[in-house]
Amino acid sequence: MTYFFETYGCQMNKAESAALELVLRDRGWTASPHSDTADLVLINTCSVRATAETRVMGRLAHFSALKKKRPFSLVVAGCMAERLQEDLLRRVPAVDKVMGTTSRSIFPSLLEAMENGLPAGGESVPLPDEKPVFSFSASHLEEGAFRSFVPIMHGCDNFCSYCIVPYVRGRETSRSPSAILAEIAMLEEKGVREITLLGQNVNSYRYQENGKTTEFPDLLELVASAVRGIRWVRFLSSHPKDFSPALIGILKEHPVLSRHIHLCVQHGSNRILQAMNRRYTRERYLELVDMLRTALPVSTLSTDLLMGFPGETEDDVRDTLDLMRRVRFASAYMYHYNPREGTVAYSLEGRIPEDVKKERLSRVMAEQTRITRELMRERIGVREMVLVEAVSKKNPDELLARTQRDEMLVFPGPASLIGTFMDATLAALRGSTFRATEVRPCPGE
Repeated sequence: MTYFFETYGCQMNKAESAALELVLRDRGWTASPHSDTADLVLINTCSVRATAETRVMGRLAHFSALKKKRPFSLVVAGCMAERLQEDLLRRVPAVDKVMGTTSRSIFPSLLEAMENGLPAGGESVPLPDEKPVFSFSASHLEEGAFRSFVPIMHGCDNFCSYCIVPYVRGRETSRSPSAILAEIAMLEEKGVREITLLGQNVNSYRYQENGKTTEFPDLLELVASAVRGIRWVRFLSSHPKDFSPALIGILKEHPVLSRHIHLCVQHGSNRILQAMNRRYTRERYLELVDMLRTALPVSTLSTDLLMGFPGETEDDVRDTLDLMRRVRFASAYMYHYNPREGTVAYSLEGRIPEDVKKERLSRVMAEQTRITRELMRERIGVREMVLVEAVSKKNPDELLARTQRDEMLVFPGPASLIGTFMDATLAALRGSTFRATEVRPCPGE
């Protein structure tokens, strides 16, 4: 039997889709290159923004029309499935099953029903009796990949006023260190060279067992000490309130840990940060940046910026632009406020008109483009270790690679180098990508 996945949203969704694919392959299923020929179509959804849900509804309309032409099972998983649950079945009758973020335990039952010629929906599927709870998969490796996500925790306890995640992902649950290390050991056996530890708020990781507490710095120490073939360990996403001096000390001690850190600030105004329930000030954030750059002078920072929050003024926008100039982020994910029903901010007064939100966002984006360009020019002539990722889409004779600081570069070379570490000089800029020269294998490759 065959399957086809569409995955939307964050890296956690991508990791969980990879884990579900492992279940399918273990049962003898094969991936279909097109949804038109699959026995199972699964959409793993996102609820962070309304636009993501709108896109999914459009895809469900497409698959509803397709089901009129041929039979197949249509399953909706992920955060949107968790948020809407049974209402989604009523709104889109063609959907056979809704599988939220805490109900993946039903997946083998869905597959068993289909293998026995039964539909994936309705009472034909025997469901577990226990209350749905989140459980971590043993592996999240995509077939043939040399990089892998490794979820270490799930859920969020922060309840930022604009964010739907705690309501669709639930409270924080950390994975045992032994399970994390076992997955990493398995990944090394399969030739993985880079891993990214994942969590909605990764540095709030905290696991207690037999009277012993393992926090995120402790876990990083364990991982950094255990890896051999894996040469880079990244982590996403970090909350400033949990970025401790102990964590900075571990990063400084172990070069295998990424020198690129995604540290979400969201805004530069204390008034807006308080309204967002971010639980830090701009002064605390800038202090943290100074600590990081003192300990790790070669590190780079990226961030998230949310403009147009209810009540935002021009002074708040100026505060954000000022913070950007002080920190000089290498890159930023920038977006404007999108009301999410069920969050605290949804009922706040002082909503900003759409045209004003977009204009403010455009100023922030222009400033970030300027900063990124300046930082990239300063890097010309520097020699770096890079991981070769793929053949360039623009030129089949060139390879695309990435530095530990998350910079992209291209250079001529054969596809056989994909998945290997090389040493390269960042010689010139082409748009937002470096051109590299003097490329040679790193020691140990």
